[in-house]
Amino acid sequence: MFVGHYSAGFALKAVKPQLPLWVLLLAVQLVDVGWSLLILAGVEKLRVVPGFLAGSPLDLYYMPYTHSLVATLIWSAGGALAYFLWRRGQGLNAALIVGAAIGSHWLLDLLVHAPDLPLYDNSAKVGFGLWAYRGPELALELGLLAASVWIYARACPTYARRAWLLFGVLTLMQLANTFGPVPPSGSAVAVGALVLYLLFTWAASRVERRTA
Repeated sequence: MFVGHYSAGFALKAVKPQLPLWVLLLAVQLVDVGWSLLILAGVEKLRVVPGFLAGSPLDLYYMPYTHSLVATLIWSAGGALAYFLWRRGQGLNAALIVGAAIGSHWLLDLLVHAPDLPLYDNSAKVGFGLWAYRGPELALELGLLAASVWIYARACPTYARRAWLLFGVLTLMQLANTFGPVPPSGSAVAVGALVLYLLFTWAASRVERRTA
C-alpha cells in the first residue's frame, strides 16, 4: 500500500487533535522509511519483476527487520516511547496513538501484499494479495484516503482546504505509482520512497501552519 497508509494518520488526528499532522503522517510510513534505508544498506532485499502483480512489480522477498509483525510491534513501541519522551506533556495517550499509527502500516499492508509479510523473522508469511487486482486496490487506497481526509476536515475545519489540496497531490502520486513505468532497480525504489515520504511529511506540516 502507498498513499492509503496516510488514511490512518488523518483519522487518528481526529482522535487526538493536539498531535501534529506531520508526526502522524511520518509515523504511518516510519516502517517504510526504515525499509528504504535497509534496502539501500543491502540488509533487506527486493527484486523488481515487471508483471509480478498487476498493482506492483516488487517482489519483497526479505524484509524481516521492518515488515514482520514482531518487528512492526517493536517499531511501534519504540516510536511511542520516543514521542512520549519528546512530548511528555501531551501524556501517554498521545504516545500510544503515535504507536498505533506506526502499527497500522502492517495491517494495511496485509490487505494488498502478496504473502510476503512475515509474522516473525522471515517466516510464516501472509498477505491477502489485493495488489493482484489493480482497479480494486487503487479504489481501496483512494477510498480510505478520501474518507480519512473527510474525518480530518470535520475535526479540524480550519485546515480543511489545505488537507484536501494534499489529498489531491497524494491522489496524483498514487496514480503515477499505479500506472507509471516500472522502476529500474530496488535502489531507485528506496530513494524515491524516502524522498516522497519526506516531502509528504513537510507538506503535512504546511497544512497546519499558522497564518496571521
